[in-house]
Amino acid sequence: MKTIYKILIVLLGALLSINAQANEWENITNSSKGQTVYFNAWGGSEAINDYIRWAGKQVKKRYGLTIKHVKVTDVGDVISRIIAEKAVNRNSAGSVDLIWINGENFRSLKDNHLLFGPFLQKLPNYQLVDFENKPTILSDFTTPVENMEAPWGMAQLIFMYDASQVTNYPKNMKDLLIFAKKHPGKITYPAPPSFYGTTFLKQVLLEMAEKKYPLYHPVKDANFEATTAPLWKFLDQLHPFMWRKGKAFTSGAPEMKQLLNDREILISLSFNPNDASNAIASGELPETIRTYIHDQGTIGNTHFVAIPFNSDAKEGAMVFANFLMSPEAQLKKSIPKIWGDPTVLNVNKLSVKDKKAFSQLPLGVATLSSIELKKVLLEPDTSWVAALEKAWQRRYQK
Repeated sequence: MKTIYKILIVLLGALLSINAQANEWENITNSSKGQTVYFNAWGGSEAINDYIRWAGKQVKKRYGLTIKHVKVTDVGDVISRIIAEKAVNRNSAGSVDLIWINGENFRSLKDNHLLFGPFLQKLPNYQLVDFENKPTILSDFTTPVENMEAPWGMAQLIFMYDASQVTNYPKNMKDLLIFAKKHPGKITYPAPPSFYGTTFLKQVLLEMAEKKYPLYHPVKDANFEATTAPLWKFLDQLHPFMWRKGKAFTSGAPEMKQLLNDREILISLSFNPNDASNAIASGELPETIRTYIHDQGTIGNTHFVAIPFNSDAKEGAMVFANFLMSPEAQLKKSIPKIWGDPTVLNVNKLSVKDKKAFSQLPLGVATLSSIELKKVLLEPDTSWVAALEKAWQRRYQK
């Protein structure tokens, strides 16, 4: 009898908890009606801009919520603005209600107590997120998320090549050096501090470093030179065989993509596994372009949305963040022609209808399968970003 009584108490507690969560979410959605959410997000892709516009229309129709996409070139500028608002005690009516973020920018806001939250656990679609199999959702570049940001999409470094020109692509960075020597002038990478340039440095370092332990902890002057020595040795050997003999670098992935299309280089890179297929569909790249990752994996991460401490539209920001995590929005985002950004959801948690929709997603001609993309290298500690960029500039930008 006592056992049955205990079970009933547990069940009653669970029901009360579910009801409390439902009531809290209802209060949040009711409070959000009529709010305007200033969503600060990178505006460099028309495809992504169109997707954000679509998402805004959906929440306007369903919740009476207005989304204003503030198109950002450098997220660091937005971080500086939020810090400046805190410095002058602007604790309400902040200029940013929701921000597309990850990595060192998230750490900066979190460490300086400039974020609202924790809030993720309040969002109903939180239950559908794939925390079990995607560790980068829980740890953003080694910074514990702790429900202070909501996952929006996944990313992984991939390399592009023209199969009509290249029959044996490099399987790792050592192979890339051999490849460059066989094809002088046909390899390059963007100059740091561009995102892709810094990502390339981190990929080399993760493959070449004898001891990887320091990379997942805050950088220290005492071990920086020893840890990064294999990186500089590799680059010193690579640069003479690069495009323009390593004396000039591209500005970013778009320029590399154009050079690949013009056959000036043989290998490009992207952080979107569907990028090549999308570029083929739009005519930016020829149909012979294919993609690959290195045999030991490539850097991957999750991108998120977060709410600044002084937003006056916190409820609206949570409603929009919840919609962005919904099966409907995640499915649409995953379609290659729309964006091709991998989902943060655990498909096995979805309804039969949604599972079927995800299983029938078209895989672009140049897109690797989820099995082929399975090997993900975790991002180093965020402190390594600035340290690597400064060291690279000292060595190679004279």
